Amino acid sequence: MTSRTSVLLVDDNILIREGLRSVLSAHEDFEVAGEAASGREGVDKAVLLRPNVVVMDIEMPGMDGLEATRLIKSRLPGTVVLVLTVNDAEAILVKAVQAGASGYVLKEASSQLLVHSIRTILQGGNVLPLHLLRQALAGSAEPTPEADDTPVELTPREQQVLKLLARGYGNARIAQELGVAVITVKKHMQGILGKLDVSDRTQAALKAIRMGLVQ
Repeated sequence: MTSRTSVLLVDDNILIREGLRSVLSAHEDFEVAGEAASGREGVDKAVLLRPNVVVMDIEMPGMDGLEATRLIKSRLPGTVVLVLTVNDAEAILVKAVQAGASGYVLKEASSQLLVHSIRTILQGGNVLPLHLLRQALAGSAEPTPEADDTPVELTPREQQVLKLLARGYGNARIAQELGVAVITVKKHMQGILGKLDVSDRTQAALKAIRMGLVQ
């Protein structure tokens, strides 16, 4: 039996949370592990439940979703965060990327798009346009010279995988584009993460852009 993906819902609107739970519960591969009504509660429950995915609202009283995302990613780098918001201003979305979000979906989007987005980021995609990644990089603090100037030697295949990763492709799509098996892509991805010294794919894409590995 295939293991189910555990999801934590973080939104101060109970109707939104109930709607999300209903959508995800209709799919056998998802399990709503818990809910939180604030950013602080979201962080606490994420640490307790260790979900695969956190669906995170941005605008909440007290600790907002951006700070909650930063804290969750610092403590649980393997947990992916999908931002769900009514605000499509690029400045906000860029901040979400900088905080560690792997993607975003507007609250007005269809349930099909939400489910597709979660599955995409679980497969290694980031559901983020390349221009947002570039803006996130441009607006972030300057990295240390030691972090940026160290040469990274990637194999030709790793370079191909990295370029497709930066476009937001997941493992299955990358495998299809390159004509290789998904497990082969996963092996290349592990090599890329290790060489770039990052813990997730969004950070790999950001660092690749910063180092000029992706144009």
